[in-house]
Amino acid sequence: MYILIVGAGKVGYFLAKRLISGGHTVSVIDKNKPLCEQIAKELEILIIHGDGCDPHILEEAGIERADVLAAVTGDDEDNLVICQLAKEIFRIQRTVARVNNPANEHTFSELGVDVPIDATSIIAKIIEEEVSFSDFVNLMSFKRGKLAIVRVDLPDDSPVINKKIRDIKLPPDSNLVSILREERVIVPKGDTVLEPGDDLIAITLIGNEPQLLNLLVGKL
Repeated sequence: MYILIVGAGKVGYFLAKRLISGGHTVSVIDKNKPLCEQIAKELEILIIHGDGCDPHILEEAGIERADVLAAVTGDDEDNLVICQLAKEIFRIQRTVARVNNPANEHTFSELGVDVPIDATSIIAKIIEEEVSFSDFVNLMSFKRGKLAIVRVDLPDDSPVINKKIRDIKLPPDSNLVSILREERVIVPKGDTVLEPGDDLIAITLIGNEPQLLNLLVGKL
C-alpha cells in the first residue's frame, strides 16, 4: 500500500518506520524543515516540507494514489482538516487521525474520519480494566462509530472454553481477530480451541458488545 503520513513528530516518525518495515510505500509531510531534513537522512522515503492542510502540498506528495492517509500532527484542527481534504477533494477511501484531545473523538467520527485514534482513552481503558479486573474493554470505535474493536479475557468458567471457533455462533457482523495465549499470538482459525485465560481481540458492530460479552464470558 501507499500511505501518506502528515506529521513527522515521534508518532509520525515511528509509524513511518513500522510501515516501511512491513513493506509499504510511505511518504511524510511536515511543516518543520529541520525535522524533515533529519528524517530524510534516516529514512529512504519521500519527505515533503510543507503544510498538510494545503491541497497543493498533498498533491505534491501524490495523495491521488494513496491508499491511506494518516494525519498524526499534534494539532487536532489540522488533523481534521487534512482528513476532510483527503476525503472530499481527493476521494481517499481510508483516513486515520490522531486525536490529541479526547473530547474531540466524537467530532472526528461525525465529520467523516474513518479511524480517529485517541491514545489517551485507549490507555485509560486498559489501565481501568487491569485495575478492576474487568472481562471486557472497548478499545476503539471507527467507521463513524459503527464498528468497535474490543478485548475480552476468558475466565475459567467461560461457556466457550474448550470449544472450536467454528462451533461458536458469534453475534452478527462479529469476528475474532487474535488470541494472546501466554506469550504467543494466535491467528484464530475454525479449528482453534479456546482455553481459559485467552486474551481475545474481536471486532463487532456497535451495540453488539453485550451479546458478545454474554457469549464469551457468560454474563451481561
